[in-house]
Amino acid sequence: MNSSYQRRAVAVRSMTAIFWLGFFMAISFMEAPLKFTAPGLSMTEGLQIGKIVFKALNICEWIFLLVIFITCMVKKTARRGFYLITVISIIMTIETGWLLPILDQHAELIIRGGQVIDHHTHWFYVILEVVKVPVLLFIGIEGGTMLWREKTPI
Repeated sequence: MNSSYQRRAVAVRSMTAIFWLGFFMAISFMEAPLKFTAPGLSMTEGLQIGKIVFKALNICEWIFLLVIFITCMVKKTARRGFYLITVISIIMTIETGWLLPILDQHAELIIRGGQVIDHHTHWFYVILEVVKVPVLLFIGIEGGTMLWREKTPI
């Protein structure tokens, strides 16, 4: 395969990881907590909005991960990049397959006037979101490092 084409794939991988990082941080660490401080917005309304936003975020994150996978088919990543992409894939699978459905159930319970007693799943989700930050950053850096080592134009 053409070396220039492979370098572009690595650049796209790096940019996708960095864009994904900024995208999810703006939602998870800014929008989510701030909506509950908005005057006139009830907890119920905030949770209803949050369910919609986090479902859309999850779909976008799977698209970003797919783009990263595709770039790895064009130009294989280094071993460290492989491990990082594996970690982010595991996080996404845990969030999508287990945590988000439970958190949606908790939100529905609160929306209907109930109360959630177990907050462990929410904190586990927060921990995984915090772990995503360096993983995505290092995926982006790994791609940039691959480009820098070759030093040929893209």
